[in-house]
Order: sequence, then structure tokens, then C-alpha cells
Amino acid sequence: MSHSVLTLDTRTKADPRYGFFTDTSICIGCKACEVACKEWNQVPEDMQGFTGKSYDNTQALGANTWRHVAFVEQRVPVGQEAAAEDLVQAAERANASDGWGLDTYQDGEGIRWLMASDVCKHCTTAACLDVCPTGALFRTEYGTVVVQEDICNGCGYCVPACPFGVIDRREGDGRVWKCTLCYDRLKDDMEPACAHACPTKSIQFGELSELRERAEKRVEKLTAAGHTDARLYGADPDDGVDGFGAFFLLLDEPEVYGLPPDPVAPTHNVGQVWAGVFAGAAALGAGIAAAVLGGRR
Repeated sequence: MSHSVLTLDTRTKADPRYGFFTDTSICIGCKACEVACKEWNQVPEDMQGFTGKSYDNTQALGANTWRHVAFVEQRVPVGQEAAAEDLVQAAERANASDGWGLDTYQDGEGIRWLMASDVCKHCTTAACLDVCPTGALFRTEYGTVVVQEDICNGCGYCVPACPFGVIDRREGDGRVWKCTLCYDRLKDDMEPACAHACPTKSIQFGELSELRERAEKRVEKLTAAGHTDARLYGADPDDGVDGFGAFFLLLDEPEVYGLPPDPVAPTHNVGQVWAGVFAGAAALGAGIAAAVLGGRR
């Protein structure tokens, strides 16, 4: 049973929206976020032991994994190890004045490590919420998307609707589960457990508008330090889900981290589709009416 205490959505357009900014460039793969999430939300254990995929023993988000730390090992081509070390030193010098400290992945021994803590994106256009027939999924006053486990009937419509494969049904339970962004903690003016536990502040919680400004400055600083592959993922409000409520700074293409490059909510263009249907129906009706009147004349 979760700690969550759920209420009706009282959000207005004037309310600030809250979410996550996950800066993968300072993730050290400690899994403190995974542990904190499970402990606070009483999420069942799902560790699979050694999977053959480095230290990634959870592999993906699911009903029993609301935070997933991905480990990506990349071989550094011969001759580039020194260049990689130079980039690390340049990044340290560029950021020594603002308290960021070492702000890049771990390089060495011909290996580049990319680590990232993944989570539900709490999409602006949340297909899971749109297709739920029972109202079990709702948007909170913080702009996040939460499942009410006492209302979920386990129909599973939301599972294929999610473009990230985040939401899933729990085996032996049948209902769907996912990150709530620690809704109960927010209501008590506490930050989510994962962000609170993160030792490097790779996971940052706050108002989305402020987080996006901070993230853009971070990308500029990393780019200036030589990390030209640094980019934001999910910060664009014009994407296929109209922007993420939990976005990321990545050091490579999204696919490298197991993330879809161009996610689109299946319900994103429903309004346009129905508008086209109604317009077509109206045109057809007008054509039929004209034909009937013309025939009578």
C-alpha cells in the first residue's frame, strides 16, 4: 500500500507547475534514488541480480521500478582518452566558480560511462490519463499525473498509450503503478524522496519554468567546456507530448539511454483528427443537400 493520499484536482492555470530536471552529466549511478523511491512508496522489490548489462539490475521502468538508473558503457576510440581527460579538466575549471564541481561522466581505461536516472515524464499531454475510462489517473494541483490505486480496475488501456513504456500492471495485483512524484510529500511541503536522496543533485525538483532556465544555462556551460553533445530532452513544449514534467540533460542521443527520440502521445492530435472528421462530415452533408435540392429543381 502506498503512502499517497489523493484528492480531487484543484489546479488552475495560475498555479505553478512542478517537476524534475535530471542532469545526467553528474549522475554517479549510486542508485540512491531507486532505493529512496522504493522505501518511501513501499514499492515491491524487483531486483534481478546480474543481468549481463553492467550494473543495471532493474533494466527498465515498470510497476515495481519507478526510478531506473541506466548504465551505458561506451568504448572510447584509441587516441581519444587524452582528449576526454582534457574535457574533464576543462569542465572542472569552467565550473569551479559556481559550485557545480566535477560535472561530467566518468572517463578512463578506454571506457566512457553514461548514467541516467529515468522516471515517468508526467507529460503535458498525458495519453495514459486521456485513455483511462475510470478516472483512476488524474492531474494534481502540481501538474503531475498520478494513479489512484483504489479506483484503477486494471483494464490496461493506459499501458500501450504511454510512448515511453513507463506505466505497467503489477503481477499478482493487476492494477497499474508508476511514479507519483511523491504526491504525499509535496502536500507536506517536502521534495520527492529521490531528489532528496540524490547526493550529487543530479535529480533536481522545483517549478518547471525555473528548472528549464537552469537547464539551459547548464547546457551552455557544458558546451563551452567542450561537451558539444550536451542537449536537453523533454524541455520543448512543442514536442509530441507538449513538453515533459520531468525532463533531462543528456550527453548523447536519447536512443543511447534507451529513450525514444521523438515521442508522440497517441492522443496528441485527437482534437485535430475530430475537427477534420466533423469538417468532412459537414462538407459531405452540404454536398448531399445540394444534390437533393438540385435534383428537385
